[in-house]
Formats: sequence, structure tokens, C-alpha cells
Amino acid sequence: MAAGTLPIAGFQPTSLIDYPDRVAAVLFTAGCNLRCPFCHNPDLVLRESVAGLTLFDTEDVLRRLEERAGFLDGVVITGGEPTLHPDLEAFLRRVKALGLLVKLDTNGTDPDALGRLLEAELVDFAAMDVKASRASYDRLAGIAVDLEAIDRSIETIRDRVPEHEFRTTVAPTLDAGEILAIADWIGAAKHYVLQRFRVPDGGLVDTTWGKRDALPTDELHEIWDRISARFEGGGVRG
Repeated sequence: MAAGTLPIAGFQPTSLIDYPDRVAAVLFTAGCNLRCPFCHNPDLVLRESVAGLTLFDTEDVLRRLEERAGFLDGVVITGGEPTLHPDLEAFLRRVKALGLLVKLDTNGTDPDALGRLLEAELVDFAAMDVKASRASYDRLAGIAVDLEAIDRSIETIRDRVPEHEFRTTVAPTLDAGEILAIADWIGAAKHYVLQRFRVPDGGLVDTTWGKRDALPTDELHEIWDRISARFEGGGVRG
């Protein structure tokens, strides 16, 4: 089966941190349907930046994965937002045929696409970014978001994917109340991670957010102590 033309904008041959307890390659797809102002991958999000990217040849990436299949445990598909792309399913079928596990990073805006991938048994680990509480979601996502779709994705991942993780980048304007509301929202999830906000060298989707203050690390640990008993694992990252 052809892998199609999945728009792969980045390829990291080896990672020891992106797939928990696994050695994995990481693939970054171009394009995203959200405009989170604090996103640190503007080149993969903003249309004018995406248009200027040089993409990897899909077949070449698959050949490189095949060459490393004896060393790698799996592949992480991240972005951008991978579920935007119709060729994702065909590509993942090729990856699974190599005997590799698949971890999918998603923003959860397309629960139908997620469900199809799970039905086809193409995802072994799912990680979903939960941007904010329901009340603040549009502001942190940068656009109006279908919260029913987010609800469905949370439920699907929590109930159908044994290996999963929800995570929140604790961006400026998010406080303890927001994080507690998110923890209530995702419910009895396996893992929940609070990611420290940082401003990378490449900048943010909205550069003005780099000048705003976010919660300090010690406060994040205090918040985690309040919610940690709800989850099997997780914590503060970054």
C-alpha cells in the first residue's frame, strides 16, 4: 500500500524521551488547525511558514525507518496536527508493517479520525494536549474550538487507549484553578503532565506571549501534589 504524501517537515532519527520507556524516531507533520499563541512550533503552524518548508520524501523516511527497525521500538507522529492529513492512516500501516509501535500526539480536535486509527489498530500510545479549562479553551487555542469534539477525544483516549497521556503546557494566564478544572475534566486518566512554559530560540506563534509570566516551577509542583492521587503517573515536565 502506498504511503501517500504525508507532509513530514521534521525527522528525528532517535529520541529517548518522546515515547515513554521506548527508543523512538520522531516525525513532525506540517500544518495545524489551532493557533495557540504560546505554541513553540510556529514553522509547523503558521501558513506562511509552512508554505516555505522543504518536506521530507515519504518513501525515503520509510526506508530510513526500515533500516533502523532493529534498533527502534517505535515512531512518534507529532506536529503540527497529524490527524489533519488524509494520508496518515496509510503511512501508519506501513510503519506498523515494520514491526514498530506508534505513538500519536494530537490536539484532539478530530475524534472521528482518532477513532478510525484506533479501530484499525494503528496507534499504541496516544498523547493529547489539553490547552485549558472549558471556559478558557478558545483563548488558549487561538480560535473557536468545538468542545464537544475535545470531550469525545478525551473520552476515546481515556477509555480505548491503555497507554495514554494528557498534558497541559502551563502557559501565561493559566493558574491553579484552571489546572484543577482540567484535572476534573479529564477524569480517571492514566497519566497527566504539567509542562513548564518556555520560550524557545525559534519563538512563539504570538511573540508577545514570550513577555508574559507563567506559573513558576515550585508552584507547579504544589499543584501537582494536590492532584497526583487521581492519576497513575505524570508530574511536572520541562
